[in-house]
Amino acid sequence: MKLHSLPRRGAAIALSATLLLAAGCASSSKHGTPDDPGASLRVSHQLNADLPDDIRSRGELRVVTDASYAPASSFAADGRTNIGFEPDLGAALGRVLGIRVVFRNADFATLPALVNSGRADLIISAMTDTAEREKDLDFVNYFAAGTSVVVSRGNPHGISDLESLCGQRVAVQAGTVQQDLLKREQSRCGAKLIKVTATDTNDDALMLLRTGRAAAMLMDYPPAEALTTDPSTRAHYQLATTTQYEPGLYGIGIAKGNTALRETVSAALSVLISSGTYAAVLREWNVSEGAVAEVSTNAATGG
Repeated sequence: MKLHSLPRRGAAIALSATLLLAAGCASSSKHGTPDDPGASLRVSHQLNADLPDDIRSRGELRVVTDASYAPASSFAADGRTNIGFEPDLGAALGRVLGIRVVFRNADFATLPALVNSGRADLIISAMTDTAEREKDLDFVNYFAAGTSVVVSRGNPHGISDLESLCGQRVAVQAGTVQQDLLKREQSRCGAKLIKVTATDTNDDALMLLRTGRAAAMLMDYPPAEALTTDPSTRAHYQLATTTQYEPGLYGIGIAKGNTALRETVSAALSVLISSGTYAAVLREWNVSEGAVAEVSTNAATGG
């Protein structure tokens, strides 16, 4: 599970970091080489017809992501190609829908606005489906994960759980459920509040931990597990605890009320699950423990 160090990206969509995934083309493996778990998939002409007219006329499905979150989404060694289990799932969705899928990079906190303004069609970016986010977006749920606490190797500040973060400097990516979790945790800290530093990207938060400017950082379990076990980074980081806090479901974000697109993406994802392609993609990226048995929508509020 290769973890890539990423340059900081601005809030605007970075066209130089675009991955075009044609319905008939291979995606990229975790090593950045062609590998296609969905090679046996066929286009569903019915699902292609069910796509909104503007998307079919355009000929592409525009996806935005924050590519600083391996193994979900990150850049390959070329600094341009987006790799991870999310772009691989996106490629497979494109194959079923018979349409090109275009991934573009943007800061995580800006992703909902890009979809709601019509500048993108989908968010596929390890975004946890929450009741608050469902006020602005619909979600097609595709993966399960909780929050992990990551510390420097050797755990110099003796962090053992969320409570031990009180009084410490903790880094987190802005706009994430981890930032919300730290806000709620403050009520347990008394006078020793958590000193939260929220950064634009996960890489920026990680840099604070690496340079000793934070005692810990919070992120989802899959990237935390990758960070602490990958040969290139495990000497620097470890999990403070194996506990996953507040587990939830990642969702493909879609503009609220775009029922046709939501239902079509949901049906295409169901095809990936029933065909075995979904399981093969997760297995390729060593994240099978986060698999869901079936597709759900807006799970945070019960659909």
